[in-house]
Amino acid sequence: MPCKVLVSQPTGGENDGSVLLAEKGLSLLLHGIIKMKKASANTSLVIAIVALVLLAYPNKVEAQTAIRESVAESTKDTDTQAAVKFGGRWGYIDKTGKYVIEPQFEDAHLFLDGLAEVKLGGKWGYIDKTGKFVINPQFDKAFPFVDGLALVKVGEKDGYIDKAGVLVINPHFDDAYSFTDELALVKFGGKYGYIDKIGKYVINPQFDDAFPVADGLALVKVGSKWGYIDKTGKYVVNPKYSDAFPFKDGLALVRLGNKWGYIDKTGKYVISPRFVDASDFAGGLAHVKSGNKYGYIDETGKYVIKLQFEKADGFWGDLAVVQLGGKYGYIDKTGRFVINPQFEYAFPFLAAITPVKSGGKWGYIDKVGKFVVTPQFDKASTPYNSLAIAVVGGKYGYIDLTGKYVINPQFEDALPHFDGVFFEGTALKFGYRNFQSRLGGNEEWELVR
Repeated sequence: MPCKVLVSQPTGGENDGSVLLAEKGLSLLLHGIIKMKKASANTSLVIAIVALVLLAYPNKVEAQTAIRESVAESTKDTDTQAAVKFGGRWGYIDKTGKYVIEPQFEDAHLFLDGLAEVKLGGKWGYIDKTGKFVINPQFDKAFPFVDGLALVKVGEKDGYIDKAGVLVINPHFDDAYSFTDELALVKFGGKYGYIDKIGKYVINPQFDDAFPVADGLALVKVGSKWGYIDKTGKYVVNPKYSDAFPFKDGLALVRLGNKWGYIDKTGKYVISPRFVDASDFAGGLAHVKSGNKYGYIDETGKYVIKLQFEKADGFWGDLAVVQLGGKYGYIDKTGRFVINPQFEYAFPFLAAITPVKSGGKWGYIDKVGKFVVTPQFDKASTPYNSLAIAVVGGKYGYIDLTGKYVINPQFEDALPHFDGVFFEGTALKFGYRNFQSRLGGNEEWELVR
């Protein structure tokens, strides 16, 4: 499964269509843009925010804060093209619904940095925004370009091409990732190792499982235990954990026995293992579970919001989605309900309005909980570039922020109006993908690193 990134099912582990998302986990991808690596049940995910905000924030922590506090439609990207399926074929439309590229492809992905992977004649290639093939269909699978290279599959083997379509690293790996921090994780002969951009092993295959480099370190597994290595392959934290996840902002979640805690890059516990479930920190808080309830702690491990919720998500800006009494609502950083629990499902505020489910239908509320668009849709997405996808009777269309159809429901499937960009940075690799199957049928897309 190439090009893995870290995401997970909603906190609590139920595939119930909720918005309680995470950076660690396993998700079936409807459109197959990026495949996942490992399952989990915690941590907030960088979802649905246009990654261009990173250009203004070279510091990783500042960038992630800015991303969380931005709104999905704030980039006002006027040149976006959305992939839509009509008559069994995929094409691309502009924001008025006019075809820019006529439906002709067997499958199609979003444009990322000006290129999109499309399938024609059973093979994958890359087109530009005019629909012209930049790289002819020839691969059994193709993934977005990251740092000038794209992961491709030829037969059952993975390799890498440049933007001219030339194989710069021949397909011979059993499994491979995109490059992060100048290294790519690959599998060969049943073991994982790391290569550089010319395909040379920097760290020989020796691990039973592994993750890409994140925050300067890589999580690796030897036998049944997890530890951390630096970019030379030297152990920084010896394998001793029953489970663990990559570092983020200097901290990593690790499990000894059945309890989760937080360590620093020396392996020292910053917050001792005492939680049944835990998440990465978002906006200075992390949601954790003790017993059968969730609450929020600060970076010292002190409870800021007491244990009380059935489910919880990380903070996006000043609000977080939580479940209480079987219903979803929104709290602020003091734990006070800003919008009382009342929804069957709810998404975080990534824009001025957000989709919620009530009475079996999806509508949109503002940040005081008022319905801006009454529940009426079978599926609904977060707005991107001021448009959201709404589905009625199995047909996909696009609505504006008032709920008015800008492009009437007519498509068999559709993706958002978004032109994403892959960015380089320590553990910052952003892609874009749909995860409909995990949300009980509701459409949503997320930026992933």
